[in-house]
Amino acid sequence: MVKFLTTTGVSFHVEQLINKANDKLILISPYLKINDRIKQSLEDKNRMKIDIRVVFGKNQLQPDENNWLNSMQFIRTSFCKDLHAKCYLNETEAIITSMNLYEFSQVNNNEMGIYIEKEKDAEIYKDVLEEANRLIRISDEIRISVEKTDKNKKLEKEIPVTSKNIPTSNKSFNAATSNGNGFCIRCGGDLKINPEKPLCFNCYKLWEEYSNPLYQENFCHICGKESATTYEKPVCYTCYKKVNK
Repeated sequence: MVKFLTTTGVSFHVEQLINKANDKLILISPYLKINDRIKQSLEDKNRMKIDIRVVFGKNQLQPDENNWLNSMQFIRTSFCKDLHAKCYLNETEAIITSMNLYEFSQVNNNEMGIYIEKEKDAEIYKDVLEEANRLIRISDEIRISVEKTDKNKKLEKEIPVTSKNIPTSNKSFNAATSNGNGFCIRCGGDLKINPEKPLCFNCYKLWEEYSNPLYQENFCHICGKESATTYEKPVCYTCYKKVNK
């Protein structure tokens, strides 16, 4: 019989579902930011050479996440446009839930879901598996490798995510950068410089779902170079110093 799950139950059963997979594993989640415990479980399944499919729908993976996925030989990653479903399956059980495979939602959100065992609800499990396979078929399989250069590492040291040296409320800073062409801190696209609005429309809509001002982004809002910026601190330290001379 199908079982109802609360937030704690979803987190527990997703982890157990991964750990108990012996043949196949399908993880479907619009957002990906996999916590260390689940990474360890997936690394173990990768060593066992289990067929693992990960389907996501929001193209905002950080370099570390990309590199980690790319290092897993038996994890195949696909991008599915307009994905909103969250579903996790192995060969004997499935979970349909509101919870993304995203560490923020696992810690902070109120979630719910249903747990399905193939042995007890074979028809429902079959329907879930067929839909999961359909999503895989319509997705674009990708294999991304993002290696950080020494230069990028240097930039990350220059502006740590938790640093307090770039106050965006600084009036002289805002005035000095209110005109001119800049870059979206997530996708790197062209954008009018405005440190209070450093994301393009599409990226802002993605960011707005969680509205985390400390979520690490990819580019400096002013120079467009790769840098560990955030919505709260959207420029690299080098550009900040130039503006505030």
